[in-house]
Amino acid sequence: MSKMPPNILVTGGAGFIGSAFVRLAVSSGFKVTVADKLTYAGDSARLESVSNRIVFHNADITDRSKTDAILRKTKPDAIIHFAAETHVDRSILDSSPFIKTNVQGTATLIDFALKYKVKKFLHVSTDEVYGEIKKGYSTESTPLNPCNPYAVSKAAADMLVQASVRTFGLPAVIVRPCNNYGPWQYPEKFIPLTILKAMNNQKTPVFARGLNVREWIYVEDCVEAIMTVLNKGKTGEIYNIGSGEERKNIQIIKTILSVMGKSSDLYTFVKDRPGHDLRYSCNSDKIRKLGWNERHIFETGLEKTILWADEHMEWMNGKTKELRAYWRKVYQRKR
Repeated sequence: MSKMPPNILVTGGAGFIGSAFVRLAVSSGFKVTVADKLTYAGDSARLESVSNRIVFHNADITDRSKTDAILRKTKPDAIIHFAAETHVDRSILDSSPFIKTNVQGTATLIDFALKYKVKKFLHVSTDEVYGEIKKGYSTESTPLNPCNPYAVSKAAADMLVQASVRTFGLPAVIVRPCNNYGPWQYPEKFIPLTILKAMNNQKTPVFARGLNVREWIYVEDCVEAIMTVLNKGKTGEIYNIGSGEERKNIQIIKTILSVMGKSSDLYTFVKDRPGHDLRYSCNSDKIRKLGWNERHIFETGLEKTILWADEHMEWMNGKTKELRAYWRKVYQRKR
């Protein structure tokens, strides 16, 4: 008798990283159910290649009745929890959606994971919960020091998960990835925004002097790391997911412009973001001991990302129209 494939529920599975994980899970033989609210950041187009091999629910994880119904019907062996509001600039303008989705949504999901005795709860966090790392790097035991509303909401969710492990025996693990990039990323994020601006011969806005440092990982490498933790991670543990590929923002822009053969001055400096952390850097030795290593150096991943964007300009430009409409409303409210 053949063994049934693992049955997993992926929240936020129509998002950038979540959809990459769903595609990997399907190709790995998992039985996949996706729950996604399909906000501006979610897009079912990301799942078209596997749409006939997954079950999809358009659902908000803060809706207790819907979340209960999905788990009651699906009875997943594991939950991989990506669903979140993620853009720092939006969190500075209005933190309420971040508190609702990232904190309340995680709490709701924990409740029903416990109710239906889910065997593994994998919570996807961020390296931003550690705050600014001026020297060295953060490890999984570094105290949390989030410095913007987004990071605070993710740190709160992490603490809910950790408290539930200790208090209720939730079989949970946490992953904290560094900055992701790659195909299907929403173009309000730094790398796809820069690529799109360059394609249209427009200048990319750069905070302050572009000296902020981030660690970058190609999205396919990140989801392979998450899959490794799903399969091998130990309950109650935290795993950083990093690449060691640190770059200043201005270096990123200049690299993109060089690869695309564009003028080296297609950027403009703008007023810095409030509370802008200068540098993030995380140590990933712990997850490497599970057997994971990234497959893409930054330049290779970036070239693949640029080629994908060139082939999907209609999608990219469509998202840009949505962005312009959003920021027009923001500016009108501020007047």
